[in-house]
Amino acid sequence: MTDAHRQLSALAGTVLQPGFEGTSPPDWVRRWLADGLGGVALFARNIEHPAQVAALTAALRAENPDVIVGIDEEAGDVTRFESRRGSSRPGNLALGAVDDPQLTEEVARDLGHELAAAGVTLNYAPDADVNSNPDNPVIGVRSFGASPELVARHTAAWVRGLQSAGVAACAKHFPGHGNTAVDSHDEIPRIAASRADLAACELLPFRAAIEAGVQSIMTGHLLVPAYDALWPATLSPAVLTGLLRDELGYQGLVVTDGIEMRAVAGRYGLAEAAVAALAAGADAVCVGGDHADELTASRLREAIIQAVISGALPEERLAQAAGRVRRLAAWTARSRVPGANGLRGANGWRGANGNGSAVGLAAARRAVRLVTHSGPIPPLTAAPHVVEFAPTRNIAIGAETPWGLGEPLSGLLPGTTTVRLDAEAAADEAYLDTAALASGAGRPLVVVVRDAHRHRWMAGAVARLLAARPDAIVVEMGVPASAGGQMHLATYGATRVNAQAAAELLAGG
Repeated sequence: MTDAHRQLSALAGTVLQPGFEGTSPPDWVRRWLADGLGGVALFARNIEHPAQVAALTAALRAENPDVIVGIDEEAGDVTRFESRRGSSRPGNLALGAVDDPQLTEEVARDLGHELAAAGVTLNYAPDADVNSNPDNPVIGVRSFGASPELVARHTAAWVRGLQSAGVAACAKHFPGHGNTAVDSHDEIPRIAASRADLAACELLPFRAAIEAGVQSIMTGHLLVPAYDALWPATLSPAVLTGLLRDELGYQGLVVTDGIEMRAVAGRYGLAEAAVAALAAGADAVCVGGDHADELTASRLREAIIQAVISGALPEERLAQAAGRVRRLAAWTARSRVPGANGLRGANGWRGANGNGSAVGLAAARRAVRLVTHSGPIPPLTAAPHVVEFAPTRNIAIGAETPWGLGEPLSGLLPGTTTVRLDAEAAADEAYLDTAALASGAGRPLVVVVRDAHRHRWMAGAVARLLAARPDAIVVEMGVPASAGGQMHLATYGATRVNAQAAAELLAGG
């Protein structure tokens, strides 16, 4: 290898943020870190508990003290740090429902201390999307809400809180994934809005994040014809350079959403998309949700090298990107909070008995709302039967992450029973009647839904149950919309503390 090739290889490695398998660094990651790999991305598969993550990140820094350790921890339905137990914080939509920016800042700071104590330096959050399309299949409760002004003030508060704990925030998914009916994990969503409309809605939270000093911004795999009718935002110089850099004046790190997502990799190829993103103005390429191996990282690194050699990617652009990665690494080193709390208890989780965030539970309690009901909520006088309707999850939410109201209710009201129904089971009216109505006869009936307005099968099943049991309590754990019923609660999320807060309310606690 010539000195010139070695230099290009180092630059190419600096701009990559690959994932990997295992709860300790594999040999290939250690080798790459020693050669200057700029960052890694942690996923649920890498996490058992905070003390283990702290050991993992220490092992990473033993190879490269300047490595950026990223994680996709939204502290809501999308959680990696607490994926096996459910988040101990309520998520963005719940915080937006409370609409107390100081509380949002406190929750984000609390999370930041916990991540910092575990050695994480970059969090791919907050979600700054304005969920203006209620049929959005991938954002929903991940957003602070449907109002651009509300999302802007809470995005800024979240950025301030997280970064005050020494963890870099990353506003996503630029220039805004809220007004879509397509999941970019699968195909390219199209944002059919004028520049004026984008400025008044989608871009408002990103402006607020920039003003709050956000250290990084994540691209969205979105087609935005008002700026570029050909290339999705991640691969578009008009969006990443013309809009984000020149128009909005942002000079921090730009990182791609997972470059292996089908919206870009399926259409352009994995390596080709990575090169195009860097050429367009991205500074770091995140990869590894489905391609967590050395072969993929090697393919990307070599593709970047060859693109520089061929002239497709100017070396100056690659060097600029690597420089921004190094500046972020330096910021994290300067901002690290000494003695950040977060590694107490036998299992490594914070709080009494390892229950997690006290401010998170307090926020979830403040978020629970009555959508339909007049007067105070009468507590359940007997152990209920809980019917949980489970839609197919989008890929952003880990399949391993628990949710539901039955478990916390059973802890407060022993004898509580629970049945969970998917679309196929709910469509069988005889089975629905047996599992829900017959099993709940003579007892309080609690019906739990997630985004019922987006799922006809769910809405139909709920209507059938309410026709037979108008006294049933409906609890919406997704984006709230009227599902009928004499009593209808909204938790604005399906995290562990969202469920705990609702269970306490129903049990009279």
